[in-house]
Amino acid sequence: MSWLKKKLQQEVLDSIDLTSEITDEELLETIDEILVVKSRENYISLNEKRRLRKDIFNSIRKLDVLQELIEDPTITEIMVNGAKDIFIEQKGVISRYDKCFESDEKLEDVVQQMVSQANRIVNASSPIVDSSLSDGSRVNIVLPPIALNGPVITIRRFPENPITIDQLIEYESITTEAAGFLEKLVVSKYNIFISGGTGSGKTTFLNVLSNYIPHNERIITIEDSAELQIRNIPNLVRMEVRNGNTEGDNQIAIRDLIKTSLRMRPDRIIVGEVRDEAAIDMLQALNTGHDGSLSTGHANSPSDMLSRLESLVLLGADIPLMAVRRQIASALDLVVHLGRLRDKSRRVLEITEVLDLKDGEIYLNPLYKFIELGEENGKIIGSLNKVGNLKFTDKLSRAGIKL
Repeated sequence: MSWLKKKLQQEVLDSIDLTSEITDEELLETIDEILVVKSRENYISLNEKRRLRKDIFNSIRKLDVLQELIEDPTITEIMVNGAKDIFIEQKGVISRYDKCFESDEKLEDVVQQMVSQANRIVNASSPIVDSSLSDGSRVNIVLPPIALNGPVITIRRFPENPITIDQLIEYESITTEAAGFLEKLVVSKYNIFISGGTGSGKTTFLNVLSNYIPHNERIITIEDSAELQIRNIPNLVRMEVRNGNTEGDNQIAIRDLIKTSLRMRPDRIIVGEVRDEAAIDMLQALNTGHDGSLSTGHANSPSDMLSRLESLVLLGADIPLMAVRRQIASALDLVVHLGRLRDKSRRVLEITEVLDLKDGEIYLNPLYKFIELGEENGKIIGSLNKVGNLKFTDKLSRAGIKL
């Protein structure tokens, strides 16, 4: 029935005045009128009418075939590889979607609609952009000639109601004991870094830890594209980077936002993700009295995360490696490492304390480690076991908290 949808859609467009503002209700009325006329000429079932009404409306006013995917709360990832190939991740399983865009031109229209909502620019001269949708979903777009398939869109969706620690315990992502331990460390203002691979749940876990922050503190969040869902802090300031214009001017980077956040009287600074030379500014912020700060980064293990931070710092500053390591050891108290196992479950794999610099190396003190015990019906059986004790307890003592 795609030919019928295309024909009806054109009739709707011919019937409305595109030069004036038309409301959603007026557009739906026009679609209904044309559907009534068309159903007299050719029999259209009630279900088909409803589908055509929705599809035509989404194509004209919304994001076309992507709209119903974005409205489906069970879908966590949407991957568009050109106009004809759409894949979705639902309940941890990736599958091909049975609909596609009618043309590359229509997909390009949807791309421009997406980026315009977030005041971003993407075109042939600037073909890569990170953006977000109005519901907070994260969007990455790559256009030709970089993308050979045609326009490529990757949408990471987040639940309307952020996941809680109780849900993570229920999903066996973390134990009750480890969750209680992290709660005390967040309240006591330990600087915590969350590491893990793509799709391991770093942003979700950062949101969960933020729920432990006392309500009377002032929090500044800094992100590439706004996706954190912190709802329990009244005194919250959210900041997002600004890409440069077509000439590359007027860019506001994470480094700029971290520097200005220090003048905004924060109790804590939360950096959504550290992925470039802004690492040096983040470490300096943590070393200048802003305890209790949180951030995330991509890495395969806690030790790899520290090595990656070293590399990122050296990208932005020509300083001796030992000085960099000393800054990292002084700034970070804890690394929480997440992973996605082969059964697609997301787990806390390791909680590690960052100790002092000794003999030129940063020493780590593993506190909890995930121990795999076997596999049953395709599900990995294991638990997050305590393997060590926290050595630096000064912040706990100052906060009047005991483990």
